Amino acid sequence: MVSTKTNDCHTIGGFYGVNGEKLQRHFRDYLSDFRDWKQKPHAKQWLLYPENIGPCLSIDETALSKGEFYTVITNEKAKGKKGALVGIFKDTKAEPIINQLLTLSSSVRNKVQEITLDMAHSMKHLVKVCFPKATQVTDRFHVQKLAIEALQ
Repeated sequence: MVSTKTNDCHTIGGFYGVNGEKLQRHFRDYLSDFRDWKQKPHAKQWLLYPENIGPCLSIDETALSKGEFYTVITNEKAKGKKGALVGIFKDTKAEPIINQLLTLSSSVRNKVQEITLDMAHSMKHLVKVCFPKATQVTDRFHVQKLAIEALQ
């Protein structure tokens, strides 16, 4: 029998005998640096972590929930672990993303040597403007998809 009570020892809140939501709020408001987080004012629109920029990046669009589309830039070297996220932007329009990326110094943006992306013209334009020294590599998945569609 699985217990669904809040004092269940299989959750942190249950282990310490406190309400999980209350524990989460307490952590956010008092124990973490959330109140002083520099990106808090714009976090719903975009996040940018220039310290994660490396020589090989990936850029792609994704739908996270309820039809909301995001553009995500990641450092390939991190392989999805700590330090992988370079930026996440609500929506897929290139101009607002370009405006934010251009706030980074050209020396930081020029570190990028290669960017893997899909075949969307807006993403190609974004890469050309923001990372002019980077080689654009079309994502293998999109090339294979196009070839399969052609064969069909």
